Amino acid sequence: MTFFPDVEAPIAYEGPESDNPLAFRWYDAERSVAGRTMAEHLRFAVCYWHSFNWDGFDIFGAGTMDRPWLGAQSDPMDAARRKMDAAFEFFSKLGAPFWCFHDRDIAPEGATFAESCRNLEAMVDEAAQHMEATGMRLLWGTANLFSNPRYQAGAATNPDPELFAYAAGQVCQVLEATHRLGGSNYVLWGGREGYETLLNTDMGRELEQLARFLHLVVEHKHAIGFEGTILIEPKPFEPTKHQYDYDVAAVHAFLQKYDLAEDVCVNIEVNHATLSGHDFAHEVAAAAAAGIFGSIDANAGDDRLGWDVDRFPVSVEQMTLGMYEILRAGGFTTGGLNFDAKLRRQSIDRNDLFHAHIGGMDTMARALLAAGAMWEDGALEDIRRDRYAGWDGELGTDILDGRATLASLRERTLGRDDEPTRVSGRQEEIENLVARYIERAR
Repeated sequence: MTFFPDVEAPIAYEGPESDNPLAFRWYDAERSVAGRTMAEHLRFAVCYWHSFNWDGFDIFGAGTMDRPWLGAQSDPMDAARRKMDAAFEFFSKLGAPFWCFHDRDIAPEGATFAESCRNLEAMVDEAAQHMEATGMRLLWGTANLFSNPRYQAGAATNPDPELFAYAAGQVCQVLEATHRLGGSNYVLWGGREGYETLLNTDMGRELEQLARFLHLVVEHKHAIGFEGTILIEPKPFEPTKHQYDYDVAAVHAFLQKYDLAEDVCVNIEVNHATLSGHDFAHEVAAAAAAGIFGSIDANAGDDRLGWDVDRFPVSVEQMTLGMYEILRAGGFTTGGLNFDAKLRRQSIDRNDLFHAHIGGMDTMARALLAAGAMWEDGALEDIRRDRYAGWDGELGTDILDGRATLASLRERTLGRDDEPTRVSGRQEEIENLVARYIERAR
């Protein structure tokens, strides 16, 4: 069965002047930007969950969307195969090189853990065949440790060690599946790794549990020869009131304390960054400075809504600032840009999936063009270097190399009869400069 009959061939690049709604205007996969092709820079991925598991339902109403692959099936495994057929048809026609999944996205949960494992193994067989036929690659896999009621109090941080063991077994199975499919990364999203009230919570104990869980994952990664990167995805709140992985800085502190910083990086979601009171560029810069930058979930929030709305990215300005920090960090290695984004509930046509992804890919491509031009011209780096130039002089190096003491710095300051020279931060000038690069990005 063909699920997207209106789209007959992979989406093509037609340039900025094109009026074709099923064409890329900015994403030219083979175009060279700052020393790499767009495809190599952006490493686009489609998420399985929002795109193929969701029919538009929310807590206020039933599903609204035309999703024939979600129709009633007599056998859950037949339904899973039908959904996978639709997904890989979409992947092939869109032309994004990667995909991502949770175990429960692609395989139904069974009556027992053993049955769930058998279901996943069978669907991994199906996925391997689809990947060989289409050339698709897996950016990352992950286990759903938040939907089932058993995880109401978390997985790794659960007060019951039997639940910890169950979650560990589930991750073991999915990590091995990700390895078998050639995944570039494995993501741990602690959707319920936090607490609602301190009245019934031993925070120190829960953090120790979470650390042990991560060490188990890293140990098994090495045991099976998985060469991908283990990633944690920070999120400030929702569903729990206090998430232990609030933002990049919190995750980095945790990794350092528990001797995991050499083995685990971060998967940054744009909408999560804004919920934490930061922005996309800040979280990328924080991860790069800490040496834990990994991958990106490319989406956007809504400034008037205080929850995770997972819109497709549309702001070239916002994404340009984030892409610039990615370039400063050296670009992706195993990571990429996964569209962890969903349609609006009133976008009910199945072809709206194409329009959303095309728009998101074009937004990120134009952002890359602007960021790449700024990076190659060096204008921002020259300004940044000039601002900190004093630290390369004698005083700056004496301070940083430990030759200066607090007392010697006091003596130096007592000997002054003038104020240190202040220099303008030039913020408005720099913002105007960025705007010009965005405006002329072609």
